[in-house]
Amino acid sequence: MKIAMTGVSGNMGSEALIRAMELGFVERVKVLLTPKKKNNKLERRLKARYGGRIEVLRGWISDAAACRQLVEGTDIVINMAAVIPPRSDKSPRASYLCNQMGAMRIADAVAAADPQPKLIHTSTVAVYGNRTLAHPWGRPGDPLMPAVFDYYAMHKMIGERYVLESPIKNLTVLRQTAMLYEGIIFSNISDGLLFHTTLNGPLEWVTARDSGYLIRRILECEHAGENNGFWNEIFDISGGAHNRRTGYDTFADGFSVMGGSPKSYFKPNWCQTRNFHGMWYAENTLNDMFGYQRDTVAQFWEEMGKKYRIFKLARALPSAVIRKCVFGRLLGDENSPAKWLKEGDEARVTAAFGSRQKALSLPDNWDDFTVESGEEHGASEREPKEKFADKLLSHGYDEGIPFDSLTLDDMRRAAVFRGGKCLSKEMASPRSKLLWQCSEGHTFTSSPHTVLRGGHWCPFCQPQPWKYDELAKKSPFFAQVWYDSHSPEEDTEYFFDKDGKAQMKKGE
Repeated sequence: MKIAMTGVSGNMGSEALIRAMELGFVERVKVLLTPKKKNNKLERRLKARYGGRIEVLRGWISDAAACRQLVEGTDIVINMAAVIPPRSDKSPRASYLCNQMGAMRIADAVAAADPQPKLIHTSTVAVYGNRTLAHPWGRPGDPLMPAVFDYYAMHKMIGERYVLESPIKNLTVLRQTAMLYEGIIFSNISDGLLFHTTLNGPLEWVTARDSGYLIRRILECEHAGENNGFWNEIFDISGGAHNRRTGYDTFADGFSVMGGSPKSYFKPNWCQTRNFHGMWYAENTLNDMFGYQRDTVAQFWEEMGKKYRIFKLARALPSAVIRKCVFGRLLGDENSPAKWLKEGDEARVTAAFGSRQKALSLPDNWDDFTVESGEEHGASEREPKEKFADKLLSHGYDEGIPFDSLTLDDMRRAAVFRGGKCLSKEMASPRSKLLWQCSEGHTFTSSPHTVLRGGHWCPFCQPQPWKYDELAKKSPFFAQVWYDSHSPEEDTEYFFDKDGKAQMKKGE
């Protein structure tokens, strides 16, 4: 088996490469590294470790020629390349070139290859957008509503859609959940992104190690001819019941290795109350197929506490010192909600809190703030799809019918639920493209698989400008989750101006 990989300098990609190379039937792996000088050392290390079994190509994933060279002569292509926050916030161009254009270039290269390899494309939980504990359970087919002003989610959503609509015979999209990796705590104490996390929002974690092991298991089953039901689908890389947390719980887990807690290190009004991303997964299909979930959040943080001496040193410091010197300094970061409030960035403040008034009215004392327990909402349940069916979002069609048995009438009902219409007069199959119309009158072609199983809708209305207030008024599909954190009276459109500054426009 010959494999091509992108993103091997990243957290999931590096683990996936290690696990793939453990398999004797993997003859050769081609990897694409950017021409940046920092990758010279990685290239030398990979060649020294794997010898002739690895072929290192240098180039940009946004370059069509580099992608064609990468996929040529391979059996499976695994795209794990990503520019993630906070870098994507600070360099929208890098996010666009990797997360959107890179996905497109890889898809085009795979589609044009002869023979054509199979493609595994990694997307992200961020495409689903904000969730609260009113509807914490998510699954493929839920509405895609990337957080306002989130370049990463926006570009990943557009790239994912392009991949799904490409003429590749065998492709699968994996939406990665929140990922634990060795440097996570160091990354998150260097940017105001830390305070984007909603304290009472659902989060489900998986380790980079288990994500890499998932790729190994997929390759093993492919080699054994046991991947029935895997190809041409969309799956969430979930973490399992033992890794479901809230935002508050997540902080508590990480800070515990430093001997502290959220209550000792910062104040509740430092975090935004909406416009983030995260959920608990109602379906654990991938783990049922490949059994990759081995690590727990508790085990991960125990390992980090033992591995890094700095955490032991932090235990000796007064919590007030850590609050001021480690976390308090981030309040002045350009990516911090506190900075937005101070500088009058009303568009970002409104997106994150609802209004300046709501942001300023948040308590700065933990005694006046209610921390919700994930356990009370079923975070530890192993069969949420059955037990918490009332908290699952509707997809607007009878999901009891096998997907490939759906009819044109099912498409019409699904379109109405999304505030639009299905204009096609006939349908060859639920995977052939149909003509749709959204509530704004835009017409577009897309496969029912992309719309119903993927959760994508009108490419002209989304993702920018972000006008979910308007869409929710006309679409029960969007409304059922949007109004968990927004008021029906809100009527705001968010956008970036020509200089990349966050702006908003309120309806009259």
